[in-house]
Amino acid sequence: MQNRSVTGCDDSERLDWEPEEMTPTGKTVDAALDDLRRAIAKLDNAIDVRFERERERSEVDGEVRRVHADRSRLAQELDQAEFRANRLEEVNREVSRRLVTAMETIRAVLDR
Repeated sequence: MQNRSVTGCDDSERLDWEPEEMTPTGKTVDAALDDLRRAIAKLDNAIDVRFERERERSEVDGEVRRVHADRSRLAQELDQAEFRANRLEEVNREVSRRLVTAMETIRAVLDR
């Protein structure tokens, strides 16, 4: 009869390892620490990438707001320019009408 330990393994199946030297999977603590350092470095890189994307997104959002503000300003300026052009066209027609009237009056006076 074999002597079973609390883990369910007999003495011949048990791994003899010191916590400072080797993990149950056969990795040394140094190798496990290296894996942990690489995982942390990857996490740091992922965080940096995420922050960079958020910063770029914020910059794009700001640029979109500036473009919309410029568009609104330009639309308002265009409306004002169109109003002024229409007003100038009306004044031009009125001046032309008055000139025609003045020329007809002068002709009438000269024809007498």
